[in-house]
Amino acid sequence: MALRLVQANFKARDDSALGRFWAAALGWRVSTSGTGATSVAPAGFTWTDPGAPVCVDVIAVPDPETVKYRVHLDLATTSAAHQAELVARLRDLGATPADVGQGDVPWTVLADPEGNVFCVLEPREIYRDTGPIAAVVVDCADPRGMARFWGEAMDWAVHEVTHDHARLRSAKGVGPYLEFLRTPDMKTVSSRVHLDVVPYRGDDQAAEVAWLTDLGATLADVGQGDVPWIVLADPEGNEFCILAPA
Repeated sequence: MALRLVQANFKARDDSALGRFWAAALGWRVSTSGTGATSVAPAGFTWTDPGAPVCVDVIAVPDPETVKYRVHLDLATTSAAHQAELVARLRDLGATPADVGQGDVPWTVLADPEGNVFCVLEPREIYRDTGPIAAVVVDCADPRGMARFWGEAMDWAVHEVTHDHARLRSAKGVGPYLEFLRTPDMKTVSSRVHLDVVPYRGDDQAAEVAWLTDLGATLADVGQGDVPWIVLADPEGNEFCILAPA
């Protein structure tokens, strides 16, 4: 059993506007947009392709952005000039500088138009082939424990595990990394950024849920009502959704 990470899901007051921002930021396109939901993906994206990249989905919600969320994106660059150009372009698109206590670092921390923090990294060899999203980063208390859970849940290869940081990537060696960063902040509210995963074709959604609960996940109620996806929380309480197989 294993699941495929398909998208980072953002909640937003204006899904269409935030979707357009991220499409322009990543050089992708708005692939679908309906009432309250906007999807952003690269040209030629096919949802059922096992090697498809991790995309962005934006869902409209009424509550405003008020807290520092525990999931954010790191964007990749290929040179110092590319980093500077990307930061300038993102500022033109509506991003603003953000201070999360990072101090003097070579990467740039920004917030998107709805206040979601993300990082524009300096060039790093490890991210040379990830595409525009270098990593999906999750703040946590126990990177080792999170790497065990998510590595088994998605059958991803663990590339690095220390006391403070863990890095995983698809065993196919494509797409962004999934990284866990130790932080003293404890999760106390439902996050407006979460991960969506999907069973591989032919696998059963209910069986995957049962398997994940055996691994340490728990069922979560975020007010989703009667929907075709199932909301779980990982061992540190971060909600994620298991979508119905395509």
